[in-house]
Amino acid sequence: MAPEVPPRQLAIGYVSALATVAIWAGFILISRLGGKSALTGWDIVALRLGTAAVILLPLSLKLPAGTWRDARLWTLAFIGGLLFLILAYAGFKLAPAAHGGILMPGMQPFLVTALAWLLLGTRPPRQRVLALMPIALGVACVAYPVVTGAHLGPSTLPGDLLLLGAGLAWATYSVLVKKWVYDAWLLTRFVALASTLMFMPVYLLWLPKGLDQVPASMLVLQALYQGIGPTIVAMILFLKAVSILGAERMGALVALVPVLAGLGAVPLLDEPLTPWLVAGLALVSTGAWLASRPVRH
Repeated sequence: MAPEVPPRQLAIGYVSALATVAIWAGFILISRLGGKSALTGWDIVALRLGTAAVILLPLSLKLPAGTWRDARLWTLAFIGGLLFLILAYAGFKLAPAAHGGILMPGMQPFLVTALAWLLLGTRPPRQRVLALMPIALGVACVAYPVVTGAHLGPSTLPGDLLLLGAGLAWATYSVLVKKWVYDAWLLTRFVALASTLMFMPVYLLWLPKGLDQVPASMLVLQALYQGIGPTIVAMILFLKAVSILGAERMGALVALVPVLAGLGAVPLLDEPLTPWLVAGLALVSTGAWLASRPVRH
C-alpha cells in the first residue's frame, strides 16, 4: 500500500499539476496567436530557443563530463526540441488551436503506446487499448469535415498533418527518454541549448523572417512565454506534480489540455467551436484520461 500523502503536499501536487496543464494549454493558444500574425514559424522557434538558451546557459556551465559528445542526447535534442518545434509552429500557421490540442497532447497516449510497442516491445494491456479507442474516434470527428469538404473556409489538412507530425515527434522523444533514461533537468538544459546551436546559425543566415512586421509586444509575448513557460517552468512543475501525485494521476489531468485549449480559442482567438470539434475534444480528452488510469491486473 502506498504511503498516504499529507493534505498540504497533496494540495501542492494538484496546484503544480493544474499550473502545468494551464501552461501547456497556453502554449497552444499563444502559438496559434503567433501563427495568425506576420511572424514566420521560424521566428517563433528562434524566439523560444533564444530566450531559453539565455536563461539556461548560466545554469549549464558545468554539465556532466561527456554530455556534449553523447550522440543519444543530440538525437533527443533534434527530435524533442528542434523537429517538434518546427512542425508545431508551422502547423499553427495553418490550423486552429483546438486541432493542436487534439493532435498533440490529445494524441500522446495513442502515439506513445504504439511507439513503445514498436521500439521497446512493450505490448499494451487490453484495458489501455480499449481506452485508446475514444481518441481514435475523436480524431476522426475532427478529420471528417476536413476530408469530406464540409469544413467552411480554407482547408486545415496541411496544418493538421504538421501538428500530427509534431505530436509524433514528441511521442518518439518520450519513448526514447524512457528507453535511454536521462535526468530530466539535464535534458531540459541540453535540449534547449543543443537545439539553439543547431537552429540559430541556419535561421540567422538563410531562413525568412517577419520580426519587423509585428508589434514589439508580440515579440516579447512569444519570447517570454515560449522560452520560459513550457520550456522551463512547466517542466519543473510537472516533475513536482509527478513526484507527489504519481504518473497516472498526472497523466489523467493532462487530458484537460485539449479541452482548455479548444474552449480558450473561442473567446481569445475567435475560432469556431463546431459540433464535430466539440465531439472530438470530448472523446480525445476522455480517452486520454482513461489511458492514464492505473492498469488493473
